[in-house]
Amino acid sequence: MAVSIQPLADRVLVKPLPAEEKTAGGLYIPDTAKEKPQQGEIVAVGPGKMTENGTLVKPEVKVGDKVLYGKYSGTEVTLDGDDYLIMRESDIFGIIK
Repeated sequence: MAVSIQPLADRVLVKPLPAEEKTAGGLYIPDTAKEKPQQGEIVAVGPGKMTENGTLVKPEVKVGDKVLYGKYSGTEVTLDGDDYLIMRESDIFGIIK
């Protein structure tokens, strides 16, 4: 997947995974009751964060990682008709293995 944006500093571009369509018990969830997705796939990663003493701290996540993030994390952007979130690496809670 080629993305036409390169995040700066410690920011990452995340493609949210689709929201659950039905519950564990098999009931379908209507669109009005669906939660915002909190999982996504890293599509692009910035070079890292520069510390005060001038060293570059590389990001811990990489392109292709599936991650868990806060419900209201990041800024929604639309690129080439697809929805993405751009957020700081610190807004990511963890990598899903």
